[in-house]
Amino acid sequence: MSALIDSLRHRLVVSCQAYPGEPMRDPDTMRRVAMSAARGGAAGIRAQGLADIMAIRDAVALPLIGLWKDGDDDVFITPTLEHALAVARAGAHVVALDGTSRPRPDGRTLAETIAAVHEQTGALVMADCSTLAEGVAAAGAGADVVGTTLAGYTAYTSKSDGPDLDLVARLADAVDVPVVAEGRIHTPAQAAQALRAGAWTVVVGTAITHPTTITGWFTSALEDAAPCR
Repeated sequence: MSALIDSLRHRLVVSCQAYPGEPMRDPDTMRRVAMSAARGGAAGIRAQGLADIMAIRDAVALPLIGLWKDGDDDVFITPTLEHALAVARAGAHVVALDGTSRPRPDGRTLAETIAAVHEQTGALVMADCSTLAEGVAAAGAGADVVGTTLAGYTAYTSKSDGPDLDLVARLADAVDVPVVAEGRIHTPAQAAQALRAGAWTVVVGTAITHPTTITGWFTSALEDAAPCR
């Protein structure tokens, strides 16, 4: 077990990302968000894009999970080996990449990609998966951790309002590597449920770092509760 992965056990990783076109889509803004998350007790940071990764690595002394979203294909989370190597060289301790069964744009297998990242950079690899079979296969392919990140975000999985805790539990029982609960974790109670389901660590993004969505939750609730005029 890597000491870095061990340091995340039963703790929170905050995903500091902004969508394209948003006011917060800026490396310095994400750096400040990551610094704020660290002050709040986060044990690690997840960040997207090479500039964001470099800015956060210089500012925050926490394990950094990095990824690079690129392309319009189904596989767009660190889709190729070249993307993965760039993420590691930008400063990510852990490279997060698509760990589904879908074909990768560069034609490499998941195992080939993971092995090359390990050999060429020494970085660890997190496989973002959507099903139990994908998580088991990713662990067998050499992933250091597997996550439920893509559950509900592939054409063959169903999206629920909250986290897929059943998948967390089944993965924790099936694989020998740590399981990361990620995806639609909107409350502290849900984060705690994910740990009880067997997660090694919990990643929360939107509910902490995306004010547009959080504001929308509140405005919708008020609209529903407002008396008719």
